[in-house]
Amino acid sequence: MPLNSVCVFCGSAAGTNPVYATTARELGRTLAARKLGLVYGGGRVGLMGEVASAALTAGGTVVGVIPHSLALKEIAQEDCTELIVVNTMHERKSLMADRSDAFVALPGGYGTCDELFEIVTWAQLGIHRKPVAVLNVNGFFAPLFAWLDHVVSEGLLRPKHRELLLVADTVPELLDALASWVPPEPTTKWVEPEER
Repeated sequence: MPLNSVCVFCGSAAGTNPVYATTARELGRTLAARKLGLVYGGGRVGLMGEVASAALTAGGTVVGVIPHSLALKEIAQEDCTELIVVNTMHERKSLMADRSDAFVALPGGYGTCDELFEIVTWAQLGIHRKPVAVLNVNGFFAPLFAWLDHVVSEGLLRPKHRELLLVADTVPELLDALASWVPPEPTTKWVEPEER
């Protein structure tokens, strides 16, 4: 599948470490430079605003998707190439998934984790066959990776499903990994006879 647009999940806050915003801006600029459209949550605050504003300033295409209920809280980015206002969070996530060829998480809180885990679960279930990655800015996601490895060791996640979550430390590595990703064979059943 060609890579034309990347969905970015990230915080509506900037965080305490300035490297998060710096990296968000780098990602926005690099997406534009590589002619990759940005699909994101539609806000102009926090890391969301940083990645979108950088992409727009660099001449990129930006599609923002935001629910009515958050348009004021997250202050919608009115100058998006296309700003879509929806009724619910479910509509937001579904539309972002439909409009994207790949998914990336930057640092964020509950909302970012919700979006990331839903989209990687969809990959696990075969609902989509698109790459899902995290940009591990300054080691932000290291505790999450340790937890996922623990889940695997406890027999609650298959190693091949753990591998569905790609990891990169830099923006170029991230975009190269998305572009070269080959989807695994779909899972046909959850429990193999020898696992019972």
